[in-house]
Amino acid sequence: QVQLVESGGGLVQPGGSLRLSCTAPRFTASACGFEWSRQAAGKQREWVSSISTDGSTDYADSVKGRFTISKDTAKNTVYLQMSSLNPEDTGMYSCKTKRSFDSDPPMCGFGDWGQGTQVTVSS
Repeated sequence: QVQLVESGGGLVQPGGSLRLSCTAPRFTASACGFEWSRQAAGKQREWVSSISTDGSTDYADSVKGRFTISKDTAKNTVYLQMSSLNPEDTGMYSCKTKRSFDSDPPMCGFGDWGQGTQVTVSS
């Protein structure tokens, strides 16, 4: 099983910033792509962003220009830097490995969403 641990969530005011971290097992950060999703209470999961093994990134329209995904392979960690937060960004943020390409190890596609870290944007 691929175990990912998210951290960095918290309560922030609208317009604030927060950086989330997702720590992966050894070698996973370099071998796999990653993606972040969020899920508000009572709502379905929403994809937020992804980063591929070639470094390319993608963002949901709702967060484009405000969020930045990156990873540090030495620390086996992927980050989601969030700025200009608004109440619509509230939710449980989770990460998951992604098999970006056929050349990526198959195990990258077997991961599940982590337990997540809560982000609450409120005044």
